[in-house]
Amino acid sequence: MNVLIVVALTMVAIGAPAVVFVDDPLRQAIVVSIYGLSLAAAFYVLQAPDVALSMLVVGTVLLPAMVLLTLARIRRVPLGGREPEEEDDGDE
Repeated sequence: MNVLIVVALTMVAIGAPAVVFVDDPLRQAIVVSIYGLSLAAAFYVLQAPDVALSMLVVGTVLLPAMVLLTLARIRRVPLGGREPEEEDDGDE
């Protein structure tokens, strides 16, 4: 069991700087999802299955999904901050 703990904590220790050093937010969402999976595995190995399940849902699914939805919204809206309005050319 000690080997599993060392492997799980090593993956967590390697994953944290990987999340920080990724520059692109899209790639960072993917890396943070993998990091959440490694944290969930570490919690499971440390005999905290309830925390592991919560981390699996939040860190692996919800947080990356929120980041991806935010990125999609930001890339759609122009710099002025408003949605583009339909132009009325007056030919009705």
